[in-house]
Amino acid sequence: MRFFAKLRIDAFMLGLLVSVLVAVVLPARGEAAAVLDRVTTVAIGALFLLYGARLEPREALAGLRHWRLHSTVLAVTYLVFPLLGLALRPLVPGVLSDELYTGVLFLTLLPSTVQSSIAFTAIARGNVAGAVVSASLSNLLGVFVTPLLVVLLLRTPGGATVSAGAVLAIVSQLLLPFLAGQVLRSRLRPVLRHAALTRVVDRGSVYLVVYAAFSAGMVEHVWRGISGWALAAVVAVCAGLLALVLATTSVLGRVAGFGRGDRIVLIFCGSKKSLASGLPMATVLFGGHAVGLIVLPLMIFHQIQLFTCAALAGRWGRAEDARNAQERAGAVA
Repeated sequence: MRFFAKLRIDAFMLGLLVSVLVAVVLPARGEAAAVLDRVTTVAIGALFLLYGARLEPREALAGLRHWRLHSTVLAVTYLVFPLLGLALRPLVPGVLSDELYTGVLFLTLLPSTVQSSIAFTAIARGNVAGAVVSASLSNLLGVFVTPLLVVLLLRTPGGATVSAGAVLAIVSQLLLPFLAGQVLRSRLRPVLRHAALTRVVDRGSVYLVVYAAFSAGMVEHVWRGISGWALAAVVAVCAGLLALVLATTSVLGRVAGFGRGDRIVLIFCGSKKSLASGLPMATVLFGGHAVGLIVLPLMIFHQIQLFTCAALAGRWGRAEDARNAQERAGAVA
């Protein structure tokens, strides 16, 4: 890991790439695919169990009072993003295929990330408590809001059909483990102290879902129809979408009169889309369709958002540290 760090290669991104390559070379078939599906379900449940255990109830209650900030984040996540996704419809079929556009629109309907939103807010010296509540609230609501938006907005060939069973599957896979984590916080506290173990669950669950999605794509031969041009088009669309949302959240934060810490929360929680939530949702919602191809825009967007937001967080954090150092020096003088 240190070797890759010196080369400025993110270990998580490298893991995603390895998951894809293994799926290409050794896709799971038959009984192996069935076992992989069960293991992946357990891993995702463990991930959201830890998410629930990490959220301090007192911190959550304090953050909940800032309703203007959280409602603005939710408005960007579940209103601005979907509207932008719908605005991209004219790109079909000239730039994006129906399946790839379905993937782009689907990613705009997803909740925000939890861990990276909080981490980047902390690095940038923003309102961490506000980020914890906004990101967690976004994910809890996403269990119900995302399937509803899929029903209302996805009208492309191969789109999803959401039944009560699909919603129940998502709730049991994401929401119930999260609530169990809240209930079992005191018992899980010793587990949370082991950073290596929690990192394995965090990243391992995502790697498993990525491998499963791309493995299914290889077995179903869904990659034969995608060209280098189509891949470049998805990258360009995802980069443009993120840039537009980052600009929108920056302007909204100033118009709303938020302080620096809250503006950082709005930018990081409002601009992100969750790979950890999106992949299992796609598996449930798009069962029987080209899931690997549909989640491709989400995977690309996730990588772009991580690199971009990491750079922004580092720059803003260094600037704030320098400003605080100057203020301390002036106070001493």
